[in-house]
Amino acid sequence: MPSADEASTSTSIAPEAPEAPTVPSAPTTFKSLGLIDPLLEALEQLKFTIPTDIQTAALPHALEGRDIIGVASTGSGKTAAFALPILQKLWEEPKGLFACVLAPTRELAFQISQQFESLGAAMGVRCATIIGGVDLVSQQVALAKRPHVVVATPGRLQEHLEKTKGFSLRTLKFLVFDEADRLLDLDFGPMIDKILKLIPKERTTYLYSATMTTKVQKLQRASLANPVRVEVSEKYSTVSTLLQYYLFIPLSQKDVHLIYCANSLAQNSIIIFTRTVHDAQRVSIMLRTLGFAAIPLHGQLTQSARLGALQKFKSGGRRILVATDVASRGLDIPSVDVVINYDVPTHSKDYIHRVGRTARAGRSGKSITLVSQYDVELIQRIEKVTGKKMELWPTDAEEVALLRERVDEAGRVATTEMKEMSMNGKFGRKRRRDDGGGGGRDDRDRDDDTMEAGMPKKKSKGRR
Repeated sequence: MPSADEASTSTSIAPEAPEAPTVPSAPTTFKSLGLIDPLLEALEQLKFTIPTDIQTAALPHALEGRDIIGVASTGSGKTAAFALPILQKLWEEPKGLFACVLAPTRELAFQISQQFESLGAAMGVRCATIIGGVDLVSQQVALAKRPHVVVATPGRLQEHLEKTKGFSLRTLKFLVFDEADRLLDLDFGPMIDKILKLIPKERTTYLYSATMTTKVQKLQRASLANPVRVEVSEKYSTVSTLLQYYLFIPLSQKDVHLIYCANSLAQNSIIIFTRTVHDAQRVSIMLRTLGFAAIPLHGQLTQSARLGALQKFKSGGRRILVATDVASRGLDIPSVDVVINYDVPTHSKDYIHRVGRTARAGRSGKSITLVSQYDVELIQRIEKVTGKKMELWPTDAEEVALLRERVDEAGRVATTEMKEMSMNGKFGRKRRRDDGGGGGRDDRDRDDDTMEAGMPKKKSKGRR
């Protein structure tokens, strides 16, 4: 199978995109940007009052019909930046399948579909979400109803293009790559290359990414025609409203200090990020045993369980979401007060995406990273990339000591429950294939947590 780079370069290379002004100063409202009344009404209902920087920069060029390369940090309003011009053009030309959006994860695909439907409610916009983990036949029925917008993960879309009779992208007017850097990091390149061969060359293409990697630049040249580049953030940066802290502790005391932080922040909504599926499930059980309203989110849950976990956290039914990096990119979860990194991410950009779940849309937020004696180099690298020093999170040694016995007992309960789940087949080391056949190849939203299948449990010993 060719690499993502090879797939991206198999088409003719487009010239470099000219730089556009970062943020034009004149437009200050959605109306002044040239949007039509049905979209303005939808924006008002959704309480989108002022365009974000990426929307202000991209919309004038998009409404002129230009291809767009949008580079902006997570939580900057990228979805509306590409959805609004597509919906405005659809109002003018209400034809069948009109746009296709490619997203790297299932949860992000659902979120994009919901935003299209919300923004296009007055227009009666129909969306189909085509992802792995969902029955193939039900998706074929949805495609047969001729949706205006298809939001898909690349593997499942390719499968429908090959297997579903009557379905094609021949009438497509818009193609969108969302979170393009992650699409290519997850090796979707060969699938994207096959999809590009099956869609009209005469189309408008938007490519949105948090970072401009070499692979993304090659995809840009292969798929966009004379694009305008709009960039509203520096590469690898965190927002100024985010307060970043660290807690330096022995590896054996990670659990008790995590519980100490959760206890002292009990009135806040918290996302705890772990490196592995195993720890996401274990920490979630431990938290629930100690009385915290926690729920896990990781790649070994069924699709309905993943969506259910997200919905419970968004609605406030659960105050703590314990997640792998499946939740670190693109998802718009409002009012997350605190992000806790139980494990220090290996890559600096993963840290930036994780902490980007809080302090969104101008709000303030906190991040706390648990640092053991083995993580010092990783933290130094993150601080160098972000250009910001983390502050020490204050702790009370006596309170931590008082918690130790209860946390150790909760840890034993969690370990026992994990063993029972594994014996009953409810939680295994192997990943399940997607429902509906052939979906295993589309299960690329597994992120770093699936490395767990080959990882020794070297960290578990000190925590018990």
